[in-house]
Amino acid sequence: MARRRRRRLPDEVRAAAVRAGLAFAFTVVTVIVAVLASWSHTGLIVPALAMMAMGVFVLVWCLIDVVVSRQVAASRRRTPNSAGPLDGSRERARRQNGRPSAYGS
Repeated sequence: MARRRRRRLPDEVRAAAVRAGLAFAFTVVTVIVAVLASWSHTGLIVPALAMMAMGVFVLVWCLIDVVVSRQVAASRRRTPNSAGPLDGSRERARRQNGRPSAYGS
């Protein structure tokens, strides 16, 4: 059984995934610092919690960036040289293949 090779991620998706990975690592480190600061009862807990909250915000932002980048890359892959937003849609492909439309037109 031949395995299908996975397609290489586009550069903008890969860059967004790397940013998300770095944001995740930063958030994990700040969580560890916050836990250790709370156990040792130091004054470092307030800045650690603030950095943790910022890290969570940045992580969510980066994950949304990955999703949007994947959607943009998928739309570019469907329509490489088209000017219209609906070029390459399934509806247009059905009409070109002579199949009846599901929408009655």
